[in-house]
Amino acid sequence: MVEAIRYAPAHRSEWDRFIDSSKNGTFLFKRDFMEYHAHRFPDHSLLFLDDKQALRAVLPATGEGAVLHSHKGLTYGGVISDARMKGELMAEVFEALRRYAAPAAIARVVYRRIPYIYHRLPAEEDLYELYRIGATLIGRGFSSAIAGRHRLAFNSGRRWRIKRHPASAVIGESRDYEGFMQLVARRLEDRYQLKPVHSAEEIALLAGRFPNNIRLFTVEDGGQMHAGAIVFETDTVAHVQYMSSSEEGRALSSLDALMDVLVNTRYAEKPYLDFSISTEGDGHILNQGLLRQKEELGGRAIMYDTYAFDLA
Repeated sequence: MVEAIRYAPAHRSEWDRFIDSSKNGTFLFKRDFMEYHAHRFPDHSLLFLDDKQALRAVLPATGEGAVLHSHKGLTYGGVISDARMKGELMAEVFEALRRYAAPAAIARVVYRRIPYIYHRLPAEEDLYELYRIGATLIGRGFSSAIAGRHRLAFNSGRRWRIKRHPASAVIGESRDYEGFMQLVARRLEDRYQLKPVHSAEEIALLAGRFPNNIRLFTVEDGGQMHAGAIVFETDTVAHVQYMSSSEEGRALSSLDALMDVLVNTRYAEKPYLDFSISTEGDGHILNQGLLRQKEELGGRAIMYDTYAFDLA
């Protein structure tokens, strides 16, 4: 029988090792990433142990009253497992979660799944279990991804703009997170009346902790940053967390030139490049302009799904 126990700091090393060896975990589930904003998202993660006290699965989670979110402070969540996970064991994991819930005063779970493109091995045992227990789909984020080895050509307009991009511009990696996040903040405020999820300080902190996973690419000319993109790298996906440009950069098509390098050179052999979601309000609002921009670069639909189910 599988039992669920609450994560404690003593489990830190075991947790991180399990994420590294899992079939669907990414660096976002390492404790150094999950805990950077623990003051905003109180941790209520769970470990699932078998009869021999061997770790079989983990659930990154936050608590909010009687609701357990997996994970409210991350792009995706859900049960993380390794190659030993099979259908029967996943049913035991969900049953262990149900047994844990009552004494912990948890009545409901909001479950944000990991899109399949992030899986190292097939890992959709949880999807069947969600169906079996009658979980309800309550949110669907519309993202756009490129399959690296089967990538589509940019549309003709973007190809034309890339050809006229100034040859003097330098495209490369940068550590100027503050300068780039200022571009992002201005663009989001002017265009969508939104703010970035991360501050420049948070991005710099996370990049320092995960230098092999978080990278900033920029287009600069004459000492000025015209465009940039922050990419979160996992084993299977290059996820464009932010991309933006200045007014001059937009006039010069600098972001198109940068995307050409990332898609067709830097990440050409990556299984997937994910441009992030183009939706708001749990997917009920689709930003057609943003989606069109990503589709013109060859992106096609990937869903970020959120389910909910009661444990009473």
